Amino acid sequence: MAVRRASGVVLVTTTKPTFMVRDIPVYGDLILSPMAGFSDKPYRTLCREYGSAMSYTEFISIDGIVYNNERTLQMLDFDESERPMVFQIFGNDEDMFEEAARQIEPLGPDIIDINMGCSVRKVAGRGSGAGLLRDPAKIGRIFNRLSKSLSIPVTGKIRLGWDEESLNYLEVAKVMEDNGAALVAVHGRTKGQAYKGVANWDAIAEIKQAVKIPVVGNGDVKTVTDINRIKQLTNCDAVMIGRAAIGNPWIFQRKDIDHVTLTDKIQLIYRHLDTMLAFYGQERGLVLFRKHVAKYVRGLVRSKKIKHQLVTCTKPEEFVALMQAYERGT
Repeated sequence: MAVRRASGVVLVTTTKPTFMVRDIPVYGDLILSPMAGFSDKPYRTLCREYGSAMSYTEFISIDGIVYNNERTLQMLDFDESERPMVFQIFGNDEDMFEEAARQIEPLGPDIIDINMGCSVRKVAGRGSGAGLLRDPAKIGRIFNRLSKSLSIPVTGKIRLGWDEESLNYLEVAKVMEDNGAALVAVHGRTKGQAYKGVANWDAIAEIKQAVKIPVVGNGDVKTVTDINRIKQLTNCDAVMIGRAAIGNPWIFQRKDIDHVTLTDKIQLIYRHLDTMLAFYGQERGLVLFRKHVAKYVRGLVRSKKIKHQLVTCTKPEEFVALMQAYERGT
């Protein structure tokens, strides 16, 4: 029996994995979603301590990898405690996908994941991210090449299609499986929806019934009740939580945010800030942390005032002084 602690909470996992990604065991059924600007090493490691079952990097450009961009390579840094560790990459060139994957495999990830879900225009509009969904045959070729050239599993994260008129999620999931994919994560929206409307969990259930590889459900999971509902409806192997996990790693303990004490929130703010400063440096670390703290303080007394103060301060000592004044009620 394995035991790991998260801020005083003992998390117990049995020796039997919840599911397997080919030959990689995964213990647990809740996963922090890969999110640009948020799922970096400092926040991933915190969420892992709180119960996230595996770690995904932010989506990383294959161009940045191939051309050795310094900022890109920093995004590939991870801690051993994060395993299973997933490097998520995006792009649209088949040759560069293979080259990039070959370059990063020696860095030690357990899994390489293909992003086919990003709906941002400058990504999807160029045929990357969700743009790949318009060409299932190309998806098949990419997975075929990577699954044959790499020694580690290859997985993918998809949406339901480009728009409501091209819902090809079953075709895409099957072509992935047929060409070596070891897992498919599904955001239950189309590219056209972005994050609007309601996630279609029924479609996730269809995919789960159609493939034999593990299926991870994603979209509109905000509470513990939502976790239970999506698992029951879809029978998915795990649940991926994105926006609702920002400022709320307690969701991975199956604890809703309104059950988290003020003391626990403030203690985590200090701790998360420290990890950001250590990883990025004083100036950049604080700037990048400000978007996290904007989420941590939601719902607090005088939240509007303290949020404005915290997201505009420029020095760590100023930030700490503001938090300490808030704790005193001054």
